[in-house]
Amino acid sequence: MEADASRGHPAETFRSYEDLLDNHVKPLDLFYLEDEELARQLVQLGYRGSRKVMTREDFERAKAVAEEESRLARSEQQQQPLASMGADLEDNFLRALAEREEPNRSGKMTSIIFIRDHNFLGHEISGYIDYCHRLKTEDFRQYFKRTKKLLPRSTDLSFYNWNTHICTTNSSPNFEVWTEDLGGLLFVNKRDQKILNVDPQAKPGDSSLRTPLRSDLYLQVLIFDHITRRKI
Repeated sequence: MEADASRGHPAETFRSYEDLLDNHVKPLDLFYLEDEELARQLVQLGYRGSRKVMTREDFERAKAVAEEESRLARSEQQQQPLASMGADLEDNFLRALAEREEPNRSGKMTSIIFIRDHNFLGHEISGYIDYCHRLKTEDFRQYFKRTKKLLPRSTDLSFYNWNTHICTTNSSPNFEVWTEDLGGLLFVNKRDQKILNVDPQAKPGDSSLRTPLRSDLYLQVLIFDHITRRKI
């Protein structure tokens, strides 16, 4: 599958400048040219594709900035205590979230949580949550200490209210949502462009794992873990 650089900065999406150029090379180009290096040169000169390709100098400069920002972010995350520290983790679901907290904060893993339960109005709701993104945008101590219940929102990757039939989908910093597939929702990891399939009748995909969990707190919970291959 061809990576879409619009889902993230090319310096974050591609490991090397050659990978960026290869993303614009079509199989038909290689068939006629029979030379991978020549095909890359044509892309670099602007003879392939409708979008202007950034220069090697700009790519390497942006790559250095992105790596430094990631290093600083990792350092900051390592200094912060985990939200699950000291919490009572008797429930299977909360224990599973605690086990995945550090890998999601550090970027080793990106997890998607599926929850089906009732909201405060008694409506049955369900949705897919980008765990890594929610960890970075709110205080999870309230969920681990059970002073507040983690539930899907209309701003999450997907949300459905079974009483009002309100349905929403949103891409996140880590996943692009595809709704056009006949088999249902697909989530594309923005870092390595791997597809995560949440269809229970299908395999979750390369570098991904589906884990159903029994919980006393929810009607249904599943966690989909995607191991990030690219270095953060």
